[in-house]
Amino acid sequence: MNAELRQQLEAKAREIRKSIVRMTGAAGSGHPGGSLSAADIVTVLYFHELRLKPEEPDWDGRDRFVLSKGHAAPVLYAALAEKGYFPKEELLTLRKLGSRLQGHPDLKSLPGVEMSTGSLGQGLAVANGMALAGKLDNKDYRVYALLGDGECQEGMVWEAAMAAAHYRLDNLAAFVDHNGLQIDGPVTEVMSPEPLTDKWKAFGWHVLSIDGHDLKQILSAIEEAKKTKGRPTVIIAKTVKGKGVSFMEDQVGWHGVAPKPEQVTQALAELE
Repeated sequence: MNAELRQQLEAKAREIRKSIVRMTGAAGSGHPGGSLSAADIVTVLYFHELRLKPEEPDWDGRDRFVLSKGHAAPVLYAALAEKGYFPKEELLTLRKLGSRLQGHPDLKSLPGVEMSTGSLGQGLAVANGMALAGKLDNKDYRVYALLGDGECQEGMVWEAAMAAAHYRLDNLAAFVDHNGLQIDGPVTEVMSPEPLTDKWKAFGWHVLSIDGHDLKQILSAIEEAKKTKGRPTVIIAKTVKGKGVSFMEDQVGWHGVAPKPEQVTQALAELE
């Protein structure tokens, strides 16, 4: 990764994190912790990797991104706005009555949203369908899904994992945002999905483990996934919940609590 690209992506990640803080603060509700932990992954996807046409959201040749951990909608909304799918001013309508930006993504109301998600465990299965359709239609688009580590407690995730390997969906890559925390506490104490690496391997996936805040590692993992043939790739990304905001980092309480006005001010100052 050259210095110019790194600077561009770092700047985008900062903007996305600031938008997450602003919109959850304005809403007085939402999920900032897991949105902030996924910001670097989403930044690399939307501002380097995904083939998209914001002016033509339904372009048939586009790459697909499914936010399986749908409660982290703020990170998706921030990326879509930054990409030009809708005005950034609209971010401040998050969770407001009548807004297109509800607490979980709605594909019928907001351009750029590929799947309505929020019921955990469903996103990977939907991504499978998109990837299989691409294979059957001889399309060269790729499909990416972002799961939470707590979400990996869902049985449907493993059914989807088995199916993706069975159908040799090498046009599919899944990220696991492995921040170690979910709404009820540490993931390993609520219902441990470990060892994640061994489990995904046993289900027939090509498995990569990275630092989910290292832009170079994220880029390299995506490139390796694209070169891997005959099976899907999962990228287990070690992250920090609330990354970028000191008082939110690695604190389970910030899973689903919005910052107060003075906390928004402090967080934005830190992100600058």
